[in-house]
Amino acid sequence: MERREVEISWPTPRSAFICPSFFGAKVLEGKKNGLARTGFYIQETRVLMLRRLTLTTRNGALPTGGSQAWASWPLVVHSARTATAAVVSLIVARLFRLAEAYWAPITTLVITQSSLGAALSVSCERFMGTVLGAAVGAIVGSFFGPNILIFSAGVFILGLLSAAANSNRNAFRFAGVTLAVVQLVPRVGPPWRIAFHRFAEVSIGLMVALILSVVWPEQEEVR
Repeated sequence: MERREVEISWPTPRSAFICPSFFGAKVLEGKKNGLARTGFYIQETRVLMLRRLTLTTRNGALPTGGSQAWASWPLVVHSARTATAAVVSLIVARLFRLAEAYWAPITTLVITQSSLGAALSVSCERFMGTVLGAAVGAIVGSFFGPNILIFSAGVFILGLLSAAANSNRNAFRFAGVTLAVVQLVPRVGPPWRIAFHRFAEVSIGLMVALILSVVWPEQEEVR
């Protein structure tokens, strides 16, 4: 019996030669697209950071760590404006020979704002609180002196009076500070005189801050 060897050759599919190159091209194309998208995202991030930095500088906020941050023109103007207001307030209070003239520049520094509307809002609350605190301090100091329990009762009463006057918590805060200064700080003289001096000093500081907001308004940046 004759033995024959038959060689069977399977047809090699065309896809075997096409698929590797095809998938390789797809992978390479995907990598290129990914790099392109990554570059696009990086570029967009840089643009957004530059825009944010520009807006921050325009709004008056200084970037931290900058070697020339102190030389920003809005900061120089604001510092000069605030210093002028504080000095003028102190000079006016001394001209009236007030015992504690330093309260006038302190009030001016608290009230000085970037616009007249903001200064008016804070000034009204501080004026109302000073009036209430000085009145309660004069009455309580004349009859009871620096007593802790009486002081706590006075603060509680000021809270009720501030609410009755339709004032917010800023007025209550200023009233409590005025009461503490009038009643608790030991001084020579009747309490009503101390309360009046306190009222006069705060009023001078308020007027100087408001006049400054009209005469030398601080420019507001457009956002």
